[in-house]
Amino acid sequence: MDDVYLHGHHPSVIASHGVRTAADSAAYLLPHLREGMSVLDVGCGPATITLDLAEAVGTGQVIGIEPVEQPLIAARHNAAARRDPRTEFVRADVHELPWDTGTFDVVHAHQVLQHLVDPVAALREMARVSRSGGIVAFRDVDYASMVWYPETDGMALWLDLYRRLARANHAEPDAGRRLKAWAHAAGLEWLTPSASLWTYATPEQCAWWGSAWAHRALDSTFATQALERGFASRDQLQRISEAWLDWSGHPDAWFAMTHGEVIARVSR
Repeated sequence: MDDVYLHGHHPSVIASHGVRTAADSAAYLLPHLREGMSVLDVGCGPATITLDLAEAVGTGQVIGIEPVEQPLIAARHNAAARRDPRTEFVRADVHELPWDTGTFDVVHAHQVLQHLVDPVAALREMARVSRSGGIVAFRDVDYASMVWYPETDGMALWLDLYRRLARANHAEPDAGRRLKAWAHAAGLEWLTPSASLWTYATPEQCAWWGSAWAHRALDSTFATQALERGFASRDQLQRISEAWLDWSGHPDAWFAMTHGEVIARVSR
């Protein structure tokens, strides 16, 4: 079965992913980075995290990959805006990486494994291209951990719909809690597992997060798949979108989600 990226690459999705930084999405990895390291960033998206990793390794080689071209256009644009001519962006499949065994010091994946039919095989391939003593680092959200206030039926419908769609694609939306198990299944050792939160609680954060999902609920691949599979009607998607907007403007709005994360040291 082919992997299906449930979010898709609608401009609303690219914009949402484009605010991520290494500080809020890869803090568990940053202390392990050193000047001159080589880094492969799997599923780099618009590369805001990738470019932060490139700053952390200085003169090191950094490559970001995606299986399709569209997010790489945004990645190259962001690299140019940050005057980074060194970081490379190429199309590649995580299941068949076009590099020799032991090429990279660090192989990183953020919010990738949750979308894959076989995340264990992907981890094995990521470990293959890591040098002995190198790092495989991965972080994924756990959708079942998402909590918010005030409670709203429309947002509850959104979460249930998302998890059902992901599993219809033979993917695992509650990936965060499974990362350690997947690492063990892939034969990875010397694990340092941890967890961290994304929290949206200030008026500005809630307005941004709610608006992002209000658009994605109607226009992204999430919406297209929900309609095509018969999992939701257009009216239900509209209800979800409106619920996100209502929540985003509430003075008591609060949203949090847990991410699992693992640092694995590669040994051969």
